[in-house]
Amino acid sequence: MFEREKSQYMERLSIERCCQLLVKKKLTLAFAESATAGRAAMEFSLCPNAGEFLKGGIVCYDACLKQDILQVHKGLIEEFTTESPEVTYAIAKGLMSVIPADITIGITGLTRAGGSETREKPVGTMFFCAILGENKLFEDSQIFQGNEIAIAEQAIAHLSKRLYQELT
Repeated sequence: MFEREKSQYMERLSIERCCQLLVKKKLTLAFAESATAGRAAMEFSLCPNAGEFLKGGIVCYDACLKQDILQVHKGLIEEFTTESPEVTYAIAKGLMSVIPADITIGITGLTRAGGSETREKPVGTMFFCAILGENKLFEDSQIFQGNEIAIAEQAIAHLSKRLYQELT
């Protein structure tokens, strides 16, 4: 149990450090979340001064929301699947026209079986894309282990570390 608590504490520190940097740089942030289903926005909202940087987010778990709200072309989803770098970039890009923010972040992935998992893309694979203005800040994928909650927690911690690195 101690290891789990220590891990959660370190993840929280990582998120809060990223939030402090966003406030310091006067940057705003919005999320388009599929696999994490709003958890990234929730975790960032718990930071002090969240109102200074967090604009909001959209949970686009179902592909039709990616298409209808974020304007992701159906052909892109059919060719690459909803859990892919291509669609993750598209939801981050599409979010720009829905929520005005300096940085838009897309998160997709596989937290459980039943999606587009393959040997090359197993359960635990998560995709991230952050756009600053008109430029891609970073695009990344990682494979995490554990149950759905553990995968989402690890993904958000990874995202916060990566965002912090790119902004410093």
